[in-house]
Amino acid sequence: MPRRLIELPLLRRLKPGLYVHDEEALNAEPALDLLDEAITPVSAFFIRNNGELPDIADEGSWTLTIDGEVERPAVWTLPALREAFETVTETAVLECAGNGRAQFSPATDGLPWRLGAVGCARWTGVRLADVLNHAGVRPGAVYTAHFAPDRQIGKPEKEALSRGLPIAKALSPETLIAFAMNDEPLPRLHGGPLRIVAPGYPGSAWQKWLNRISLRTQEHDGEKMRGTDYRLPIHALRPGEPLDPTHFAVITDMPVKSLITRPTNGFTVAAGEMVAVAGFAWSGAIPLAAVELSCDGGSRWDEVALEPGEGPFGWRRFETRLPAVAPGPLTIMARARDAAGNCQPLEPPWNPRGYCNNQVQRVSGTVTARDARGLREEFSRGI
Repeated sequence: MPRRLIELPLLRRLKPGLYVHDEEALNAEPALDLLDEAITPVSAFFIRNNGELPDIADEGSWTLTIDGEVERPAVWTLPALREAFETVTETAVLECAGNGRAQFSPATDGLPWRLGAVGCARWTGVRLADVLNHAGVRPGAVYTAHFAPDRQIGKPEKEALSRGLPIAKALSPETLIAFAMNDEPLPRLHGGPLRIVAPGYPGSAWQKWLNRISLRTQEHDGEKMRGTDYRLPIHALRPGEPLDPTHFAVITDMPVKSLITRPTNGFTVAAGEMVAVAGFAWSGAIPLAAVELSCDGGSRWDEVALEPGEGPFGWRRFETRLPAVAPGPLTIMARARDAAGNCQPLEPPWNPRGYCNNQVQRVSGTVTARDARGLREEFSRGI
């Protein structure tokens, strides 16, 4: 029986509200109204796989090997990691680099994610820097290489994904080897028992089922680290233009973005009433600065208040109420801006792999006319 047919019932049971993409690998995302919480529940968190989920019979025997450009290679068990290093928690947004890919025109290669391949969770583990410094980072180390037991579908001899981090990011205090998510043991569907947490970087850098970290003297060239995988063109490209992989750079920072979780597409509201609008905004390495909303196609933007975030890498909530003035179509748009002045575009710059789409979101609904009964009731109340 194909592995996907075995894995699907597990996903349906644990995450009943997710839309499952028609792909060989198990990939699923929630409807946007399921993301209307400051900390995304595991039951609503998206699933991204490049291959088959690995068989993990006994998490108690799991080990993590540290080798390569280090003075003291080591093999750690989970209990030993917990005992040797400080346990820390980092709240951070995890977003697939291809989130929003379905909106590119013309269409691009890759999984046609809608807008749900994102979530914000509390990640608990040990600092990657502490583990690497314990091993003794050699001066020539410039990149980490991460390894896991998942394999390509139909090609068990080939790794599904093996990416890494520049050494500066690996040694940053927010980068973790995580063993818990939202105060519970890290679920297998999310990379348990160990995964990398690299806030601000695309989800591909957050290696799941982590069992080895090797330090290298060059940029890692593992599976999905070569060619145009998880890379953006240095200069703008036109659809159909020949691709030169040397003109692409690794994605090391996710762009500023916002997401309206209420209302959802297809909403209706009576003329004269207020529309409750809520959502979240986040950014990568550059702090988030502001969020604006528009109801007139972008001619006018009004800034809305941002609630404090749970740490520098968590998303921040916004809530407001907008008037529904006249009957007819109504489109609400959200636009976030970071501290460097980078702002979400109305249309995304096209790229051949459909990465980092942070275009302004549009939520469309209808303002209906009030019936005579409603008007009479308001008149009787003196409104």
